[in-house]
Amino acid sequence: MNSQESFAERYGRRPLWAAVILLAVSVGAVVLVNRADPEAKPADLQAQIVARMRTTLEQADPGQHNHAGHSAQQGNTTEKPPVICGVRVYGYEPAEATALADVQKVYGFHLCGVAEQKRPWDVAVKLAGPLIMDLSTDPPGIQVVEATADVRFVDRLREMFPAKYATLAQEEALTAAEMADQRRRYDAAAGL
Repeated sequence: MNSQESFAERYGRRPLWAAVILLAVSVGAVVLVNRADPEAKPADLQAQIVARMRTTLEQADPGQHNHAGHSAQQGNTTEKPPVICGVRVYGYEPAEATALADVQKVYGFHLCGVAEQKRPWDVAVKLAGPLIMDLSTDPPGIQVVEATADVRFVDRLREMFPAKYATLAQEEALTAAEMADQRRRYDAAAGL
């Protein structure tokens, strides 16, 4: 005849072992998912837009996103110095887009430095401010928010940007991480 202790010893540990096995399988699954190749996953739309904006601005002639007549001083060289940009996306249209190909307009901020050789960031020609990038054209159109003789900057910003993005543009520029990455790339391009 089986005693109560014998029953508890025999069947009481089964839930414990089941829990241990379930935990081991769960941990193994999490490790496998986290070790998966990140290149296999498509980049999120926000990251794709940031990359497209940065590439477009860095490949464009500085005159296309020029501010107040600033231009790079090229000295004795005929080669154009690289333009290194940091960008921030405030939003895009249509807002329900799920793929980069569906995005028509991007509202954001840019800060670009013209990386002339041996010229430190602090004295580099910089181009900065809110902008609208039209991704429906090839190459993408770049429209920078600027004041005019008749219209103040903030009023021009409100004319060009939807209200929710205009508010962001008045409060936020580059993130600290984006600025650090830009400075690192600038220093490399300027040979510093």
